[in-house]
Amino acid sequence: MMNKSKLLLNALFLLVLVGCNKKSGLEGQLVGATDRPKWDAGLMPYGMVYVPSGTFHTGPSDQDIVYSLQATNKQISIVGFFMDETEITNNEYRQFTDWVRDSIAHKLIGGEHLISSEDGGGEQRINWDYPIDWSADGEDAKQVEELFYTPENRLYGRRELDPNKLSYEYTWVKWREMAKAENKGKPRSSFIERKTVNIWPDEQAWIRDFSYSYNEPMTRTYYTHPAYDDYPVVGVTWEQANAFAYWRTSLWTVFKEKQGEAFPEEFRLPFEHEWEYAARGGKQLSPYPWGGPYIRNTKGCLLANFKPGRGSYADDGGIYTVNAKSYWPNDYGLYNMAGNVAEWTLSSFSENSYAFMHDMNPDIRYDAKEGDPSSLKRKVVRGGSWKDIAYFLQTSTRSWEYQDSSKSFIGFRNVMPFMGRSINDFK
Repeated sequence: MMNKSKLLLNALFLLVLVGCNKKSGLEGQLVGATDRPKWDAGLMPYGMVYVPSGTFHTGPSDQDIVYSLQATNKQISIVGFFMDETEITNNEYRQFTDWVRDSIAHKLIGGEHLISSEDGGGEQRINWDYPIDWSADGEDAKQVEELFYTPENRLYGRRELDPNKLSYEYTWVKWREMAKAENKGKPRSSFIERKTVNIWPDEQAWIRDFSYSYNEPMTRTYYTHPAYDDYPVVGVTWEQANAFAYWRTSLWTVFKEKQGEAFPEEFRLPFEHEWEYAARGGKQLSPYPWGGPYIRNTKGCLLANFKPGRGSYADDGGIYTVNAKSYWPNDYGLYNMAGNVAEWTLSSFSENSYAFMHDMNPDIRYDAKEGDPSSLKRKVVRGGSWKDIAYFLQTSTRSWEYQDSSKSFIGFRNVMPFMGRSINDFK
């Protein structure tokens, strides 16, 4: 009874305080700013799972003697984050390419497809509520004919989009440069980088990656045919993956602002050790996401999509890639953290990075320029793929690829830093 009385008195006191604050400027009390935007920390981005904060030992297993001389085991602490439960699929990436296609088309058509700025400054923005008629005989389609292959470049007479016309500009901030003492006071624009990239996946990678191998059907259909909608997108460079993350952040931000909420954190590629921590799924000493030490379960079934034995590709259920939700997820709910496609990370590759990196949220990055040596353009790739042997499926195995290269066996997934309350709020 006493507790109920205290709660009632406290509630009445708060009501009186709020009433006084509105009339007399907070009555001189320190109650915090009252005009803060709302924040719904319980709204988890669709398709993501929460990876809780924790500590783990990174580094090669005791079976990898040579590699252990370069990358010694080290205890690392990681702050919690959200991560896509699957690799980004063809259909999810197509939402990006369709958005770029439509944004270019709106600007080409003009008229009601654009909205003038309210301040009268002359700038116009896209009117996304005005639809585009993409039918072959539609009036809109005639005005955006330059986005399609010319008749002499068409196959079977089909009217197809020309991927070379789809370019997108993304930006990033060089926060580390901005934080240097000698750069204090410089305008933020000095540290904002911009890059325009073609965002269509490299379909030719299926042929280029393998000599004397017939992979033309994958080149013709893998990204465009609905049969592969839920398969992981491949042929995407590290730069294209970053462009996708920037676009996804913009999409999420617009939604949040319409809800009257605060600016959210950004989507990005995972850092190398965020990826490894998530792949382990809380299993500290296990070589694979499902545990181990074996790559088969007790029934003899293979547990990932890779190159088993001497090349019996079909033994695991897939010749090339498989559906992004194939096989069992690890204990964090993440699918295919081993096999299917290897995955880009945000981290730059250095053989001895374990010797000098920090033990909390390691972040080794370098924004390589066009004229930099190729060794500075190496980015860490993790997880192994459908064409790799089991060694590359181990959670500790590192590999790399050049940031401007595209492969038929490399995809990606996004992460987003966790802000706000305890994970208990999501249960």
